[in-house]
Amino acid sequence: MNTIAIVLVSLLITALACGPAAAWSHSGRYGGSASGGGGSWSGSGARGGSASGGEGSWSGSGYRGGSASGGGGSASATGAYGGSASRTAGEGTTATNRYGDTATHAEGSGTTTATNPYGGSATHYAGQGTTASNQYGATAYHAEGSGTTTATNAYGASATHYAGYGTTATGAYGGTAYHPSGAYYPPPPAAYYPYHPPTTVNYYGSSCGNCGGWSTAGAAAAGVVVGAAIGATAASANTAAATSSAYTAGVATGSATTAAATSNAYSAGLVAGSANTASVYNAGVAAGSATTTAAYNAGAAAAIAPTGVYAMGGIYPTLPAGCISPTVQGMTYYLCGNTWFQPSYGANGVSYRVVPTP
Repeated sequence: MNTIAIVLVSLLITALACGPAAAWSHSGRYGGSASGGGGSWSGSGARGGSASGGEGSWSGSGYRGGSASGGGGSASATGAYGGSASRTAGEGTTATNRYGDTATHAEGSGTTTATNPYGGSATHYAGQGTTASNQYGATAYHAEGSGTTTATNAYGASATHYAGYGTTATGAYGGTAYHPSGAYYPPPPAAYYPYHPPTTVNYYGSSCGNCGGWSTAGAAAAGVVVGAAIGATAASANTAAATSSAYTAGVATGSATTAAATSNAYSAGLVAGSANTASVYNAGVAAGSATTTAAYNAGAAAAIAPTGVYAMGGIYPTLPAGCISPTVQGMTYYLCGNTWFQPSYGANGVSYRVVPTP
């Protein structure tokens, strides 16, 4: 009898104990709470998030606005800023962000593909590697475990990076480059191309001292001198006066002596030089300079003599007759009538520039 009573009491205690255990609740110290019973449950976070579930389904929302739900082998979620993702058991997962990028994974395929709204895409093959391409036709490939990544563009150029070693590149025309891993090359300095004014009219030398700038007046004076050179070389003042371009006319007249007359200085030099020497440029300059410096100087003298007027800033190869050479504040000048000249020293000798009264 006592044994039966003990068994009955034990069963009663167990039954009474199971009754309250079917329902439960809990509160966090910071305000969160959770409760459940009868196969369902719910909870809320201290900052406002909540979740609930029951009978194989569930849902939740974050305090910033994101939400998620699932049940029956599927689930979906939406981010507070517009992104979303969904998964279906046995099929796969897709995801999209607020910028339009998407990613998909087919369950069991071992591949994951991502695309962007501009036409770029990338695919990862489990155990093999990853390939990618952009909207311009460039592609990249990384073989899993190889430590190398290779990229090519639509024009045929390519580059390969070797982890821990460096990167090699080949251009579309065959040029190559190599960058060792960890090496640093400072950026090259900005390109600087100084301007060197010509040392004399219609001729260029390697250097020029005290030549000053080529002002508008100097350019006009240069035109006068070159026109004079044309006249001396061709022995025709009327031809020089009729020519609209002093330099072109000088080259054309000089080229006439080599039977290669033309109105284009470069073409004339090319024709004359090709016929007489392997140095096309030097021959063209020689032909355009009327063969000799003497002819040029004679033309300049012929141009200066009729007018006796010198342009301010102009550069002349010779001085008129009757000049004196005063020294002012340690500088040498030439005074010719009422015109002051200052000597300039270049690769072709000395020339004279018109300057204001010192």
